[in-house]
Amino acid sequence: MTTEHRYTLEPYKGMNTRYNCPGCGKLKLFSRYIDNETGEHLHPSVGRCNREVNCGYHYTPKQYFENNGIKNEFLHQYAHARAKRSGTGTPQKPISSIPVHVLKQTLIPEGYEHNIFIQNLFSRVSFPFEVQDVEKVISQYYLGTVCNGYRAGAITFPFIDKGGNVRAIQVKQFDETNHTTGTDFLHSIIEKHHINSNEVLPEWLDAYKRNEIKVSCLFGEHFLSKYTLNPIALVEAPKTAIYGTLYFGFPERPENLLWLAVYNLSSLNFDKCKALQGRDVFLFPDLSKDGKAFHLWSNKAKELSRIMPGTRFKVSDLLETLASNELKESGADIADILIKMDWRKFRQEQKNSKQGEQPKPETVTRVESEKGEKSDAPKQTYFSQSENVNYWEKIANEPPKRETWEQAIKELEIYFETATLPAGPVHLNIYSKITDVPFFIHSHLTILKANNGKRPFIPDLERLQELKQYLTNNSKQHENRQART
Repeated sequence: MTTEHRYTLEPYKGMNTRYNCPGCGKLKLFSRYIDNETGEHLHPSVGRCNREVNCGYHYTPKQYFENNGIKNEFLHQYAHARAKRSGTGTPQKPISSIPVHVLKQTLIPEGYEHNIFIQNLFSRVSFPFEVQDVEKVISQYYLGTVCNGYRAGAITFPFIDKGGNVRAIQVKQFDETNHTTGTDFLHSIIEKHHINSNEVLPEWLDAYKRNEIKVSCLFGEHFLSKYTLNPIALVEAPKTAIYGTLYFGFPERPENLLWLAVYNLSSLNFDKCKALQGRDVFLFPDLSKDGKAFHLWSNKAKELSRIMPGTRFKVSDLLETLASNELKESGADIADILIKMDWRKFRQEQKNSKQGEQPKPETVTRVESEKGEKSDAPKQTYFSQSENVNYWEKIANEPPKRETWEQAIKELEIYFETATLPAGPVHLNIYSKITDVPFFIHSHLTILKANNGKRPFIPDLERLQELKQYLTNNSKQHENRQART
């Protein structure tokens, strides 16, 4: 197999291709480098620990050759790489994409009713999102669902490049707190299905498997050709990009951030970021123990700024400055902080701007300059659009204000006691289906009375109100039909 680099990390082919880490000592978590010309491993110390945050051991062939005076090998490798990039070497092998019809199979409307990640946005967060916003983020990012098999209920995050090619479709399973419980790729799921069914692999899958790198573009990269003026917010995971969009607004407004993701911590590289040429890019790495993730991305940002003239990469240290040690130990990200806040505060800022009101002055968040220097001069932080840093600092421990819904509950009780209830199922929207309307009403009212004023139960109140509106509209339509006849 022809590769751009002579030395690469050994691909995973079972636990016999993973070794004990020389850094942290963990068993079977270490990937070794191999010589692609001979197929042989380099020295046992040369490789990378998969615990990139908690361990971070990465001893490269370059370091090994330099430390041991083996210079010709290293020069050969990078001369070969430079020749290929300049067009004087072997042409790069074309990248095979996933067919659009495979992507469309994940976009079945009925699937979102069982999509745990999506349903969490409606009902299991302190400040549930509006249906139209969730629908919009689904359609813009082409979020889908795995409907069958061992990953049923998982969300799909497609990585689509600027040309509209589907480079990869990541599959993520979440629990009811939207924390990851499983990760996969759709092409792997399809391959397992065909193997278990003793079926021949589709031609596209057979070609796709030969790609050296599967996730070869940014999540959300397909936006770049359409939204050419927006500053870019670059995060690690697609989940974080989705939350960022829902909180900070959609890219139709050119001053809004366009939220993209690289895939994971170690995926921030030139090949991914070359699509961002000429843009202002604000990076938000996840938290990590001892700030390893922040320092890694800070160094990468300096390197990318140097090799991509006209493109500005700036790393925000807001989370690093304000987060507790507990959050750092857990590897929290922006999404974990945002979800504790009321997204309406952010939208109110946008509303004020539309009405010509001047936003409140923002407190400075230190952002590293292109030279790596930190400045305390006022500047746009692209993290706090509606409040200052003090708001972010206190929000995690601020108890929610006590509310009461007694009047709203009473009005709903009176309405449903006299309303004509449908015998069959009701589709409130493409994501919510009520199979037993009387039971739905009784159970929700019981829950609300027992948890009156508690924010996590706002979705129960809003669903009853939505059902009331649905029944009212249907009743009016029925009356109008009778009047016409």
